[in-house]
Amino acid sequence: MAEVSLRDISVAFHSLTVFDHLDLDIQEGEFLVLLGPSGCGKSTLLNAIAGLLEVETGQIWIGGRNVTWEEPKDRGIAMVFQSYALYPRMSVRNNLSFGLRMAGTPKDEIARRVTKAATMLQIDHLLDRRPDQLSGGQRQRVAIGRALVRDAEVFLFDEPLSNLDAQLRNELRVEIKRLHQQLGSTMIYVTHDQIEALTLADRIAVMKDLKIQQLATPHEIYHRPANRFVAGFVGSPRMNFVDGRLLPDGPDGWRFATDSHVLRLDGYAFDGQPQPGQEVTLGIRPEHLQPADTGDWDGFTVEMTEPMGADTLVWVRSGPDLLAVRTGSDTRVTAGSRLALGLPQDRISLFDRKDGHRL
Repeated sequence: MAEVSLRDISVAFHSLTVFDHLDLDIQEGEFLVLLGPSGCGKSTLLNAIAGLLEVETGQIWIGGRNVTWEEPKDRGIAMVFQSYALYPRMSVRNNLSFGLRMAGTPKDEIARRVTKAATMLQIDHLLDRRPDQLSGGQRQRVAIGRALVRDAEVFLFDEPLSNLDAQLRNELRVEIKRLHQQLGSTMIYVTHDQIEALTLADRIAVMKDLKIQQLATPHEIYHRPANRFVAGFVGSPRMNFVDGRLLPDGPDGWRFATDSHVLRLDGYAFDGQPQPGQEVTLGIRPEHLQPADTGDWDGFTVEMTEPMGADTLVWVRSGPDLLAVRTGSDTRVTAGSRLALGLPQDRISLFDRKDGHRL
């Protein structure tokens, strides 16, 4: 295990600056996920840590050692890529052991490491097969095993499951989490899949426009997003948003108001100082809306329902506002029926409409 520290890192391609004076500390034994849409810089950051990209300024420390200008092979890392990149003419056993053989590792040590990795990944019965005799999930397990045999201090994963179908992604996600629990190694994982991030991570760095928007635990990212982008990016279906404004309510209270609805904010904990008339966006997740005969907000009309097995998604509209409501699978409502909604104040989020930051 080893901690990873990025100190004042800048990365550029010719005249294009990708990262500008970025700081990030990953704790020893932590599972950190870099989450964001395509083009946000998450793979670039991972490649800089691996030494596949040079930094313009700053330092990269791994295990208390400055590795900024060291070759990738000398950094104590192992990396798993999106593509399997297996040698097609070699058996699984030889694919797993190739790097160790090139490094001159003793044969008995190679055999021990290969056996251990294959057993952990449940591919020990496949050691004599070639890659073309394996399924996609099995090939990715081999690619992960090739990293495991290195006995590295830090493991880097660059979207390793994105080429697999949904069922295989679920299976391998469980395997990767189990591996982290067994090894206790520091792992940095890149993905655009929020489910992978929420289920795997000790902390998530949500990225957009080459910047970290929020760095926090999955629970905090989900329940107290730092800005509207994080709130909308994490969660499926995404958080509901309603535009309105803040109005005073007595000497110390506040109300959120739209053209057709008003919600008292007695139980809301503001992060900043609200201003009368301030234009804000209210966010609330579909599972936190409470359908009822009467509620905080009345006058919604059901547009359609989406049965999803364990629960049902009900889409309701009032004027310009279309909201998703996640209910139990036993919910029975029909298009055109009327519905009122309760909004628990400890479940809502308010964002300034100018900069998107949480209020």
